[in-house]
Amino acid sequence: MNQVYEIYHHFINIFPHGTQWAVSLALAALLVYAIYKTLKKNFIFIILLIILLPASVPILRDVWENVITLVKFLLTKR
Repeated sequence: MNQVYEIYHHFINIFPHGTQWAVSLALAALLVYAIYKTLKKNFIFIILLIILLPASVPILRDVWENVITLVKFLLTKR
């Protein structure tokens, strides 16, 4: 995860200080849109995964928490 943060900081430093918040907001919106499109496209398979593999629930919860952490990071100004 630290590598993602480093890549993000390197990318965001390209833009002027006043527009970095807009770029972060756009990246967060694109991430949410990508997750939405993925869930929409593979909704049946995700339902089957949750039903057939009860052990996958903690894994999916962990993935979701990491996505939430990444979105929060993109929306916070550091």
